[in-house]
Amino acid sequence: MAHTIHNLGFPRIGAQRELKTALESYWRGSSDAAALYETGKSLRERHWQQQQTAGLQFVPTGDFAWYDHIATWAATLGVVSNRYRQNEKITLNSLFLLGRGRAPSGQDTAAGEMTKWFDTNYHYIVPELKADCVFNIEWTQCLDETAAAIAQGLNVKPVIPGPLTFLWLSKGEFNGGCDDEKLLLLDKLLLAYEKILQQFALFGVSWVQIDEPILVLELPLSWQTAFERAYHRLQNSAVKLLLTTYFGGLNNNLMLATRLPVAGLHIDCVRAPEQLKPVVDNLGPYKILSVGIIDGRNIWRTNLAQAFNLLQPLSEKLGDRLWLAPSCSLLHVPVDLAQETELDTQLHSWLSFAIQKLDELNLLSRALSDANVLNSEEWQSHNAAMVDRQLSSRTYNHELRARLENLPSLQHGRSLPYSQRIKQQQQKWALPLFPTTTIGSFPQTADIRKWRKAYRDGDLDAVSYERNIKAIIAETIALQEALGLDVLVHGESERNDMSEYFGEHLTGIAVSEFGWVQSYGSRCVKPPIIYGDILRPAAITVEWSHYAQTQTQLPVKGMLTGPVTLLCWSFVRDDQSRKNTCQQLALALRDEVADLQAAGIGIIQIDEPAFREGQPLNSRDKDAYYQWAVNCFHITTGVADDTTQIHTHMCYSDFNDIMKPIAQLDADVITLETARSRLELLDAQVLANYPSDIGPGVWDIHSPIVPSVAEIQTLLERAAQLIPVERLWVNPDCGLKTRGWPETLESLRNMVTAAQLLRKQYAA
Repeated sequence: MAHTIHNLGFPRIGAQRELKTALESYWRGSSDAAALYETGKSLRERHWQQQQTAGLQFVPTGDFAWYDHIATWAATLGVVSNRYRQNEKITLNSLFLLGRGRAPSGQDTAAGEMTKWFDTNYHYIVPELKADCVFNIEWTQCLDETAAAIAQGLNVKPVIPGPLTFLWLSKGEFNGGCDDEKLLLLDKLLLAYEKILQQFALFGVSWVQIDEPILVLELPLSWQTAFERAYHRLQNSAVKLLLTTYFGGLNNNLMLATRLPVAGLHIDCVRAPEQLKPVVDNLGPYKILSVGIIDGRNIWRTNLAQAFNLLQPLSEKLGDRLWLAPSCSLLHVPVDLAQETELDTQLHSWLSFAIQKLDELNLLSRALSDANVLNSEEWQSHNAAMVDRQLSSRTYNHELRARLENLPSLQHGRSLPYSQRIKQQQQKWALPLFPTTTIGSFPQTADIRKWRKAYRDGDLDAVSYERNIKAIIAETIALQEALGLDVLVHGESERNDMSEYFGEHLTGIAVSEFGWVQSYGSRCVKPPIIYGDILRPAAITVEWSHYAQTQTQLPVKGMLTGPVTLLCWSFVRDDQSRKNTCQQLALALRDEVADLQAAGIGIIQIDEPAFREGQPLNSRDKDAYYQWAVNCFHITTGVADDTTQIHTHMCYSDFNDIMKPIAQLDADVITLETARSRLELLDAQVLANYPSDIGPGVWDIHSPIVPSVAEIQTLLERAAQLIPVERLWVNPDCGLKTRGWPETLESLRNMVTAAQLLRKQYAA
């Protein structure tokens, strides 16, 4: 019996990052809205056709966004602040004002708050709600694109965020200030959902995918009850609802989810295969069960033999009530492996990108329907690649394994407590009040990218490349000195990305050519592929940092990406624990810290922006995660002298509930993203109790807007009410790689001026 196969969402950036190119051209004024719309239309039509060719019975619509799908949904519902509207209307440029604070038309404004999408490296714009807000269908993108797909003759399944997830992810201005007050908006919100579902029905849509990933979280009783109320009301819709969950198991919400009056339920059986049996046991007799069996978060081939054995009994039991899909939207993986002509043949055979995952889905479905497929060349070839990976010697290194066995004997963390270290560091560095620094990277010009590509392609020799990069480093150091910064950086002009660069220099890791995934807006990253044991064959950053230090008498920070972030921002091998892989990364970085220190670099920043992102969504697993995550940071810093000042950096997360493990990292200085949220992401009491130096970001570098001296000073004065001024640093939110030089210089000049004014104010 044939099973319905479908997809939860497709990457929207394009195999060649066409959307990124079109967006940035439009933002620069090099092209108009018509050209941007044409690129979007072309991408959607191509992606729909690719999914239909893969044999999907339903092609998703509504998964495309110009900047972010949650911001797009907020616009759909009409809950967009007046500061983003143009002539009181929501326009295309409203989405860009909301996402980045600037658009080709409209006044510059503070961009919307941005944070991580559950435990991924995708960032969404947090919707802003008010107690008196009204939900009206104002932005019809989802409806228009669905109509366009139907006009192409496609059988579609619109994808929309669920009402409870939308409320949960929003922030609100309410009298009581608690999350439960957002539920007071539910009835008004459901009225808007009913109208949207009715419109889909008028189009002839039969199924709508309604995403409620918060069902994998530990929900308060009030929210569980709200689910029952919401879906009992929506059950009268003229379309069938596929309630979709992902990123984990239903756990305490299993009975709730299986009993909601919806036509179908999707569960993630990659992240939580153990939930399959209890879900089946409690599923109503007429409901569809969609099983997420292909990993939508990683790029390894699926073990189809294993998936077949799991699903065959279920296929016989449920018949055509069994649907098959990826575990989650394919937004989180690259588009097409066929482009990767530079990867070696063996590694290539182990991988699967978005298009290949749909092919795997099709093959699995055919095998469940026809046992003869198990004997086909296609099936046997797929299994042979799986066996090859399992037996390959490339994944195992005896030297590294021996070092791991010796791990308990190594120094983990610092020898003296912060209270004693900081005195030695202050004596060594003699920094002023409100010391100024940056997070690491400086703008990357077209020339820098051209040199790097030419060097990689063999068109520029190593001597010339090194000379060019060192010239940029010298200029960057001189500029920072002229601006009056206190702790300098070399600018990272040699690096393509903070994770990819390290992946290029470590064994056991490969880097793709076109393996791009969207991080936010037009920002795309190319995660390294960790396929085997990790070793550092040579120093990675030392030469550049040492050269920078020779250009100045001021301290220069060494810049490293931390082990947890390298883990989270890579496609990680799935044949061993994440803890084990993170320990391997920590040992490699430990060697880099030792070499930086030996080269005279006395301040070293070990960035961990993914520290919270790696946290399990279920609280029962959080303590174990933070225990090994903190320990991996300590492995990295265990060779640092007490006078060596260790910095770390984190961004775009709610830090309040994890400040204890952050403090356990025992970094001397932590810099945090706080400008976009105006310190709202940090509870005053939590911030006041943080034990070491802290630098709350004062410049939102994800927006092109230059902050004024007064704005920076106001934010720092607010921070000074919570943090002793002798422990307060001044810095941007994040690295400056994506910014232009004019705005960078002006912003840093304002930042230094604000710090100087505060020194006079607090020294008086």
